[in-house]
Amino acid sequence: MPVIWIPALLREFTNGEERVAVPGYTVKQVIAELGARYPGMKARLFEGDQLRPDIAIVVDGTLSNLRLRHPLSENSEVHLLSAIRGG
Repeated sequence: MPVIWIPALLREFTNGEERVAVPGYTVKQVIAELGARYPGMKARLFEGDQLRPDIAIVVDGTLSNLRLRHPLSENSEVHLLSAIRGG
């Protein structure tokens, strides 16, 4: 089952859990499961039906350009990160 690493700012929803194993074959599916398990989390990650642009998705150590469509394996690790922008 994929493991999702929860950023510190979202751990209030997971009762402090840093990692959560959730079923799913895409990032979208595992985030939907997180939202079902932890009310309020999905609202912090999405604007409407789109992932917020300041959220970066890292799957198995690689920054994902596919974001929600990124396929996952049973052993995938997904990190939700606040994107860093220069200026």
